[in-house]
Amino acid sequence: MKLFKFTELQLCLNLQQSSINMRIFSTVLCALITAALCYLLNTIAVLPVPLGKLLSPQGGIWQNAVPRNFDFSMELPAKGLKGEVEIFLDERLVPHVYADNDEDLFFAQGFLHARFRLWQMDLQTMAAAGRASELVGKKALDHDREFRRLGMVYAAENALNEINNDPYSKSICDAYTAGVNAYISSLSQSTLPLEYKLMGYYPENWSNFKTALFLKYMSYDLAAHEQDFEKTNTRAFFGAEKFHLLFPDTISPVDPIIPDKWTAPAELNIIPRVNYDTIAFDRVQTITSDKPDRDNGSNNWVISGHRTQDGAPILANDPHLGLNLPSLWFEMHLQSPSFNVYGVSFPGAPSIPIGFNNNIAWGVTNGGRDVRDYFEVTFNDDSRTQYLFDGKWEQTHFRIEEIKIKGGSSVYDTVAYTNLGPVMYENRFGGKASIGKSFAVRWTAHDPSNELLCFINLNKANNYKDYLQALSYMKAPGQNFAFASKTGDIAMRTQGQWPAKWNHQGDFIMPGEDSTFLWQGYIPDSETPMQYNPQRGFVSSANQPPADISYPYYLGTDYPTSRGLIINRMLAADSTFTIEKVKKMQTNNYNVFAEGAMPILMSNISKEALGENAQHYFKILGEWDLYNNNESVGATVFELAWNELYNAVYDDDYAKAPKLAAKPAYTTLLQFLVKDSAYVFIDDINTPEIESLSVLATRSFKKAAEEMKRVEQNGRLPWGKYKDTHIMHLTKLEPFSRLHLPIGGGKYEINATKENHGPSWRMIVQMSSNIKAFGVYPGGQDGNPGSRFYDNFINTWVEGEYFPLELVEKTSFKKKKTVGKIILKPV
Repeated sequence: MKLFKFTELQLCLNLQQSSINMRIFSTVLCALITAALCYLLNTIAVLPVPLGKLLSPQGGIWQNAVPRNFDFSMELPAKGLKGEVEIFLDERLVPHVYADNDEDLFFAQGFLHARFRLWQMDLQTMAAAGRASELVGKKALDHDREFRRLGMVYAAENALNEINNDPYSKSICDAYTAGVNAYISSLSQSTLPLEYKLMGYYPENWSNFKTALFLKYMSYDLAAHEQDFEKTNTRAFFGAEKFHLLFPDTISPVDPIIPDKWTAPAELNIIPRVNYDTIAFDRVQTITSDKPDRDNGSNNWVISGHRTQDGAPILANDPHLGLNLPSLWFEMHLQSPSFNVYGVSFPGAPSIPIGFNNNIAWGVTNGGRDVRDYFEVTFNDDSRTQYLFDGKWEQTHFRIEEIKIKGGSSVYDTVAYTNLGPVMYENRFGGKASIGKSFAVRWTAHDPSNELLCFINLNKANNYKDYLQALSYMKAPGQNFAFASKTGDIAMRTQGQWPAKWNHQGDFIMPGEDSTFLWQGYIPDSETPMQYNPQRGFVSSANQPPADISYPYYLGTDYPTSRGLIINRMLAADSTFTIEKVKKMQTNNYNVFAEGAMPILMSNISKEALGENAQHYFKILGEWDLYNNNESVGATVFELAWNELYNAVYDDDYAKAPKLAAKPAYTTLLQFLVKDSAYVFIDDINTPEIESLSVLATRSFKKAAEEMKRVEQNGRLPWGKYKDTHIMHLTKLEPFSRLHLPIGGGKYEINATKENHGPSWRMIVQMSSNIKAFGVYPGGQDGNPGSRFYDNFINTWVEGEYFPLELVEKTSFKKKKTVGKIILKPV
């Protein structure tokens, strides 16, 4: 009995102790969980911003969700306005802005850009200035150093001086900046754009300098495709004879932008400094750096009223740029006593770069000429205080660049400036850094210019004369401007500040010690290729060469030709064009490159030598209709077959070439195979026997067929699935992106839609007495991923459909559906 009582007592004591232990454990556990949650909600070790702040009901990301029926109406008293501005947001969130004067009009444009695209504007100008490391840390350091050394800030400073020296453009920029800052000053933590909350920073005030920076960023995006280093290495490795077989002086077939023969002698007497075919080249030891997409280009054309069903000119334009969310473009209608213009704008700059008004329409494509050259600089010693030029030691100027790093110490980079330009690459910088050598960059965008006046004046132009006057301000990036007017005039002009070069000048690195290698001037405006009301009844450009070989100045050889060929063929074949026909033409997927390449493949691949698997795909190839439509399997088979043939032709020859070497265009291989089936690069240099095109084509198709089978097994043989077009958010966050879009097209088609690049805006305008216009871009007006207007245009764009574009009078909005009205009032 005693034993039982003792055991019972001990058991009770044990239970009490366990209960106490559990309470202690629970208390400690709760404390640990609380501490962990406190740490997690307040640390930036996991995310760039504390999770607690991000999830706060009052100021966190929940505040960025926009109800479907949200009313965007607001009234805002704003300093800097002269009068009241009324803004009607139509059912697609396109603003129609009505102001009593020009300054208020552009104040409103700045306000609207900030209201719907502030983070995008901020990110792009920070990147342009080489300040991305302030946002994302050390991983952006190489980018920032490259942009600082390229002289982006230097170029923007020169542009800003030109803007400030012109009272009209300065007043517009001042008003635009004031409008942006009016919106920024209205922000609270809860109304900050989502990306600021995710990345943990607050927007700076806007400035005219940031507008200049943005415009220079566009110059970079459209003119940074030079291959001076790559071609120098390729020429050094292969020698002159083989180099010309990789990069021929003439491109074929080609239908130039301006087809007229040039008969007048050049106004400038350009004296060649060297014959590049007779000198030796040294390789440059380099590391590759990123460049913009080489296919940054576009299509535009104008059809004379003599070739349209309604008798009025029709203008079409679709600029091909990177596809991102938010979109590069923001659609707008601006009206004041001086302006009544509709089109797309760049968030970050005033004006409408592509669009139409009551009297004219215009569209642009990239000029594509080489306006960036590199010169090897000889410094006196490691101090770089002097450099050799024409036998004398010239004084170097330095800019000390402080690159601030988020979460780290600043990095300082001392950039040397010469009379050739900034020294971009040297031992102190990675990128294309060359051991023991320094290279300065000469770029037209460094020169003082005011491109803003080009677009401002186009926006209010009335006729062809006004169009020419506006274009005189376009220096960099050079563009091909298409024009149509209500009076029936049509025109095309390849406008820009083009260096006048001797044959192949600027294709290779040049010595910076000798002034005779510098540009000897610019092509006079009177010798700019252009057409006005041509007899053929249309003008067009698709980034092909601006003129033929009769033109007296060197134009370079790096131009795509396929889209220009098919556009001109289609324009010449019809004389009853309508807007509907032009819509179908603008979204056409015919592969004119394959039209030339298919006979090469079909006649040289030996069907009998193929296995069962390869014969299956050879049959698909033979039945293909040459259209790169979304569901086409033949388009994918062709792409893989030609890619493999290209590799089989060139890979053995390039096996020991420098890492940074230029490779020929796919069209170059076709150009030579059409002329010569014994093209020197066909023979494999690693085998004793001489190989024929048939042997190589058959063997490469067998290899390609293996990849075709893998692609088909993965369900990706239809062209749209293989190409896999997607539109990524600028942060690369997939939940904010649109993936796997079912769309055809490609780099050889008029519909130049690639994986993440293509028609960023499609516009068609018929300049009849009652203007008819249509357009679409792959995005949405609102940069907020939580808004239904974020990406609501994409499906329409994929389907090849368009929205109507209207110069609506203010009184008409009494009957039109809107999603809000914004009133800006002077204080």
